[in-house]
Amino acid sequence: MYDPTRLAALVAVAEAGSITRAAERLGYTPPALSQQLAKLEREAGSALLVRHHRGARLTGAGELLVARARRVLDELEQARHELARLAGLSGGVLRLGTFQTAGIHLLPPVLSAFRRAHPDVELSVADYEPPTGVTAVAAGDIDLALTHTYEPADALALPVSVRLEPVLVEELVLVTAPGHALADGTSRLALAELAGQPLISMAPEHPSRQGVEAALARAGASPSVLVSTPGYALVCALVSAGLGVGVVPDMVARTSVTPVGVRPLGAGELRRTISLAYRGEEAAPAVEAFRALLRGAFGRARHTSETR
Repeated sequence: MYDPTRLAALVAVAEAGSITRAAERLGYTPPALSQQLAKLEREAGSALLVRHHRGARLTGAGELLVARARRVLDELEQARHELARLAGLSGGVLRLGTFQTAGIHLLPPVLSAFRRAHPDVELSVADYEPPTGVTAVAAGDIDLALTHTYEPADALALPVSVRLEPVLVEELVLVTAPGHALADGTSRLALAELAGQPLISMAPEHPSRQGVEAALARAGASPSVLVSTPGYALVCALVSAGLGVGVVPDMVARTSVTPVGVRPLGAGELRRTISLAYRGEEAAPAVEAFRALLRGAFGRARHTSETR
């Protein structure tokens, strides 16, 4: 049996003429799409694409499979529409809140999958920096919100109507200017080694970070620049310019647009948990469908180090 997602990927490449353009259309990165295509070729037991400098073209086997795949996907799409009507997913609006990092790096492929599965549901996405997204869910302003908490920190007081479903747990890591002495090595750096280091700090304006900042202060890291906005891109830019070191989520460090050195810290006790906030009452079908897609995409409380 062929995976319909991989069949759709092959059809997209056939229509776009390149893996890069097909990946943009589907909401994947080119390497992720290439992996799906490679799995499909293994399932088919034959090469389906010939890759060249201008893009990719189908082999004979690829053309045969694409012709069949279009018919299969059309039937599945019709089935989705019919099931959506039965489940109440044939219209309405799904209102989502997200903070910047998740909105850029986690949400797009899930939204793309939701749109393919439920094209009749209108999507609305708004910016809610934690913990305001939780408040908006409780107030009924939005249906779901991606939010985060940090460790160490005091437990978050949730409105009684709201539940949190962990999506991703990631460590906080040290970022430095390229070539900085502390970035030299891959072993974990004890927090005590940060003593005397000028720190690009997110405190005191951000309650979710206060526990982390307190731990760094106890280790002797001295605040150098206070960043009063929740933009980690600015923290990384200031670090890259040599104004100090920073402690940021691993996802932020790996996707920084400015060059930074990265090193794991301590025993992994500094962490950020990204969760999905939703109302605990009986949820609308669109909410349940989105939660299922998000859970399938990222796993339940899966640590990023387990996926590398």
